[in-house]
Amino acid sequence: MILIIDDDAGVRSSLTLMLKRAGYAVCALCSPSEALEAMRSEAPQLILMDMNFSLSTRGEEGLMLLRQAKVLCPSSPVILITAWGSIALAVEGMRAGAFDFVTKPWNNLALLDSIRTALKLSEDKHADFRRSDYRFDRIIGRSEAISNVLKLVARIAPTNAPALITGENGTGKELIAEAIHANSLRANGPFVKVNLGGLSSSLFESEMFGHRKGAFTDAIADRAGRFEMAAKGTIFLDEIGELELSSQVKLLRVLQDQTYEPLGDSRTRRTDVRVVSATNVDLGQKVADRSFREDLLYRINLIGIHLPPLRERREDIPLLAESFAEKFAAANGLKRPRLAASAMEYLSRLPYPGNIRELKNLVERAMIVSGKIILEAGDFSAQNMGMYAAPASASTRLDAMERASIMQALEKHGWNLSHTAQSLGISRAALYRRMEKYEIRR
Repeated sequence: MILIIDDDAGVRSSLTLMLKRAGYAVCALCSPSEALEAMRSEAPQLILMDMNFSLSTRGEEGLMLLRQAKVLCPSSPVILITAWGSIALAVEGMRAGAFDFVTKPWNNLALLDSIRTALKLSEDKHADFRRSDYRFDRIIGRSEAISNVLKLVARIAPTNAPALITGENGTGKELIAEAIHANSLRANGPFVKVNLGGLSSSLFESEMFGHRKGAFTDAIADRAGRFEMAAKGTIFLDEIGELELSSQVKLLRVLQDQTYEPLGDSRTRRTDVRVVSATNVDLGQKVADRSFREDLLYRINLIGIHLPPLRERREDIPLLAESFAEKFAAANGLKRPRLAASAMEYLSRLPYPGNIRELKNLVERAMIVSGKIILEAGDFSAQNMGMYAAPASASTRLDAMERASIMQALEKHGWNLSHTAQSLGISRAALYRRMEKYEIRR
């Protein structure tokens, strides 16, 4: 049973009709007191509630009711209904434990999708997980840390819930995004990647929403935006923490309303995409610094997935090293080398500030330079170029490691900045900043 709580009879009637047509049992009530009485007698599958009631327009009653609902029915997800102008109130409700929020006037399809997602995740919370049932072929590792990540991916993949993947550079955030898509009901649709870190505010609308011929000086032809390209599939918003504030507002509107307008076109388009975002920065801190919108954070972070750094899953290092050696040998027509026990022991001890990408590069360099069929610890230590010498402080050590990783990547890619940034998992703008910080010049 879905419990509707709203003091507007028209809203109750509309929601009841929509939900009954979708096959749900419904109980619609008009006041917090009636709702609490109903919750004490039976825990609903889901609660759909307004934040403002007749006694107040500031949301105190709604927030109090939400907190009481989380005590009486802790396993029942709550979806809030509020006006667009009261999104700050909805954000406060999300902090208090709500699953999601929708704004009036709501979109029926979007609201039903949120309800199905909430119910699906609630039902699957204790389901058994068998890795072999899912398409996780590209993800290497058996550690508890990575297994917990894959369990969460398995739970959320069949839903349309927006997910935020966090973790340091090189931990495999894009692979996890691809795994979400590959195991979803949208697997046959497109998977469109967008690096928001390299996208200026002046190009944001054209890149994301498209434009029509003549919309601006250089618009010599119609161009489809990324949301249009991702229709019926998944859009992956990488480095979302680097998005400028002016662009954050525009993105929030699309994620909230599921509509957009291409530049130079007055027709409103409806988007049907699943949104997966990723960042290596602390968005909570950026919210505190007022450089990232809190309402956007809650909109993209319905489900949070944190990827552990490689140093926290050391038991996976031998598997990863073997996999990288095998793939590099196959791709370059080489005989696959064997990694000696001393090599595995050495590799398992390194700090890996560059995470999995750093391990991959180290294995490939050792194979190229040594040319041996059996790789020993010395073959790998020779490639570190002093990266892990112990400097005076932890911050100095990390800076030295990052500078060395950037230098190696630049040399590997012949100082091609686009290729270097891509291999390091950062934007060109972020690479420029690091090169300036470490005084790296050709």
